[in-house]
Amino acid sequence: MIVMKFGGSSLAGAERIRNVGGIVKAVLKRKPVLVLSALGDTTDHLLEAAGAALKKGFVSIEKIEEFHLKAIADLDLGAGLQKEVKALFWELGSLLTGISLTRELTGRTRDCLVSFGERMSTRIAAAYLRSIKIKAQAVDAWDAGFLSDSAYGQAELRGETWIRVSAFVRTLIAEGTLPVITGFIAKDENGNITTLGRGGSDLSATVIAAACKAEEVQIWKDVDGILTADPRLVSDARPVDRVTYDEAAELAYFGAQVLHPRAMQPCMKTGTPVLVKNSYNPAAPGTRIEAEPDKNSPRIRAVTSKKNVTLVDIVSTRMLGQPGFLAQVFSEFAKNGVSIDMIATSEVSVSLTLDAGNDLGPVRRELSRYAGVDVKTEKAIVTIVGNVRHSSEILHEAFGICEKMRIQVQMVSQGASKVNISFIVNDNEADDLVRELHRFFFSGPGEGEKKAVRSGSSRRGGKRPPAEEPPAGAAKQGKQG
Repeated sequence: MIVMKFGGSSLAGAERIRNVGGIVKAVLKRKPVLVLSALGDTTDHLLEAAGAALKKGFVSIEKIEEFHLKAIADLDLGAGLQKEVKALFWELGSLLTGISLTRELTGRTRDCLVSFGERMSTRIAAAYLRSIKIKAQAVDAWDAGFLSDSAYGQAELRGETWIRVSAFVRTLIAEGTLPVITGFIAKDENGNITTLGRGGSDLSATVIAAACKAEEVQIWKDVDGILTADPRLVSDARPVDRVTYDEAAELAYFGAQVLHPRAMQPCMKTGTPVLVKNSYNPAAPGTRIEAEPDKNSPRIRAVTSKKNVTLVDIVSTRMLGQPGFLAQVFSEFAKNGVSIDMIATSEVSVSLTLDAGNDLGPVRRELSRYAGVDVKTEKAIVTIVGNVRHSSEILHEAFGICEKMRIQVQMVSQGASKVNISFIVNDNEADDLVRELHRFFFSGPGEGEKKAVRSGSSRRGGKRPPAEEPPAGAAKQGKQG
């Protein structure tokens, strides 16, 4: 069995749905289970409709209705499906009318609202699959066993979800039925619809794959896999053949938007491989995400960046040798709901980064009672994800490039997973630095070193060092998240 998740861009109209049908038909022997997002930009259009109802008291679902009915007509799916989908439109219109009358949009109502996208897409896709002689059944996630808590907008799945999902999916597969399951949504114990937050549809797919011990889970996007850099910055960015779960998580945290780290957690527990594929280019091999690194892994997997970052330096000589300094610092951020991305520490100081949108006023006032606090804005995190055995070489070469470009590195951190090296530069320097690092490591002098690593020797002619850990002091130890 395999699980195949298709995102909205892979389902953006009748032509794309036909394409998905062709992809699925080619792998029927592998007993696929489908997990679908909403068609195209439907979720955005649902939120726009809610905004109009909330602020203007105006209810209209014409754009959403026309888009879905056109897809049904173009696929020649008949009046029966139209009637089923129109029942969902009526329910959606009633919900929006309620929002317009009360001028209130709660988290519970919002989750119910956005669920209509997935509920419509699965019914249309399943009907199309049946039209091409595939026995398919549309399934709402709660009917498949997805049970969550009541944290609307970012619900967490209950432990019993795994048992319920496994039993349901295996039963349908045994009957020769292809399940087409809504991604992103669930229900809580009170029967209220919830959504799973960022990466929710991918998470739905990986939970099914892990619970059912699937051969693999395929995440179908509109790119050829995880790339060596952002293609908007680097024109010759290329797909990465293989990465580990840790490497993929670090790439996602620091700019690569292909797969959210949260979505990989179920597969990390069971060792289920994740394959990122391009529905617009099915012949491309994609990127395989797995537990163990490739024996011939290159020094560098990718270079990425995250802009609009704030750097906070906290120094207190009064705390020298005093226990609890870091606990005290982090508790102030936690009390004020401020999430930290990256840290580097010493005996009396800590440097950390966070998103620029956070209000640091209360945190700064509290910390200033016992420490000097310096807040620097308009910074960026540049991250190199690669082979930990070569961290010293990577740092040496990367810093050489920074020196050549007259870029001052303001903080360095090696993640707890030991697969990335991150450093802080000014926001306006990040793009050029990413391009130059990519050129060096993938097309320039660093490319030769990569090839040497694959052959089992370094540029200097010696064997690769046996140590799994980087040399002490190669970078300040840090963590992300």
